[in-house]
Amino acid sequence: MDINTLRKENEIVDLFCNLAQIPSPSLGEENLINWIVQYCKDNNLNCETDEYKNVHISVPATDTSKSPILLSAHMDVIGDDSAVKIYLDGDLIKAEGRTLGGDDKAGVTNALYFAKELAKSDMKHGGLEVVFTRDEESGMSGIRHVDFSKIKSKYVLVLDSDRLGQLLTSGASYVKVKLEVNTFKGGHSGIDIADPERENAAKLLADLVSVLPQGVFYSDEEGQVVTSCNIGGITSGKLDVTNIINTKGEATYSIRSSSKQKEQELMDLMKFHVKDFNNEYEGIAQAQITFEEHMPAFEKVEDEYIPILFEATVKKLGIPYEISSFHAGAETHIYANEKNASGEKFAPYLAGLATVCNMHSDKEYLEYKTMIEGQKLLKALFEAYNG
Repeated sequence: MDINTLRKENEIVDLFCNLAQIPSPSLGEENLINWIVQYCKDNNLNCETDEYKNVHISVPATDTSKSPILLSAHMDVIGDDSAVKIYLDGDLIKAEGRTLGGDDKAGVTNALYFAKELAKSDMKHGGLEVVFTRDEESGMSGIRHVDFSKIKSKYVLVLDSDRLGQLLTSGASYVKVKLEVNTFKGGHSGIDIADPERENAAKLLADLVSVLPQGVFYSDEEGQVVTSCNIGGITSGKLDVTNIINTKGEATYSIRSSSKQKEQELMDLMKFHVKDFNNEYEGIAQAQITFEEHMPAFEKVEDEYIPILFEATVKKLGIPYEISSFHAGAETHIYANEKNASGEKFAPYLAGLATVCNMHSDKEYLEYKTMIEGQKLLKALFEAYNG
């Protein structure tokens, strides 16, 4: 079977292929946005774009005693604006010589197709909200421009996981750390080497780095990493210049944590070591450490309703599943730190409705049968949610 035959036989695969064939690099999603808006018009879906050109779709409630739920996915992909030529390789959809864009057009496909089918159905439900964002891959500027006060849902399924059956309930923050050591006197490595007031910043920085945490800082009872610290780089002086007593050194770190408490404990420990260093080398050198948050923590909520519902649904469908946390960032992190129209904090989850492998590379592929199964999972989960 070739891709065209498959597209004729399966509507959701055809929808994915239509989306995948439209190049949509970060902040270059205009053609895809226009296509989605037209698709919504053709299928009588309520659709609008906000000031940042994020797409908002809604299917009104047919039973106001029930609560709505939000599906979210991003429209941009890693890759340029060159043509996307897709083909079928067994059960895999691939693109010739470039990224396919399964991340996250598989998510967009499942949400868009489901909204279209739901709008035609006679199911009693509390409403569906859909948000398709721009620029997730390069800066998450799209999700940061969403007006959350217009969203009614409390529960959010971010359809951006890379494996069918995944439900990720928490994710790590990203804090960039900058460490600087400055000495007050430099000098010549021969003439001034015996002066006790002339310390080499490279040596002092190495000493300080040696006592700072590196690797896993805290794991939960199941052994999953909650908080970690990793040195990115260290620099002082020049490799080919050895006759100078260096006066400045810098190091960078990343802190990742799905617990704000543990993140703060780690930062406090790093501050303590810097303060201890400054006390020891008072008048000779000074260290400074700064923390810059790039991604807030996506902390696990106490409400277990969605995970319980998800587990029951995948078991009923016979789909292998995983409910866990992940040590990276996604749009879940932004939702987790915002509130909806009712002033409730969102309860987001990163959900997998398709298996996409080798993302962000020209070897990327989508197992198309998993996307079909993902649509069944989404429908069954929505029915259970509104049961």
